[in-house]
Amino acid sequence: MFDAATTALLRAVFDEVCESISCHEVGARTHVASTILEAANRGEVSPDGLRQIGREALSHVPTMWR
Repeated sequence: MFDAATTALLRAVFDEVCESISCHEVGARTHVASTILEAANRGEVSPDGLRQIGREALSHVPTMWR
């Protein structure tokens, strides 16, 4: 479990990374969210690091999810 500040950071990063992705693109959004959460669980909590990880995940979303 993350504290409230970290949870807010993760949400803000996710929202920023996925701002151009439709809310109906559930697979792509889930992929990005999972990747960001995995990074946070490994100890990455810097906003810039999480953004980079999220953007990289978004660029590698399987095409069937886009």
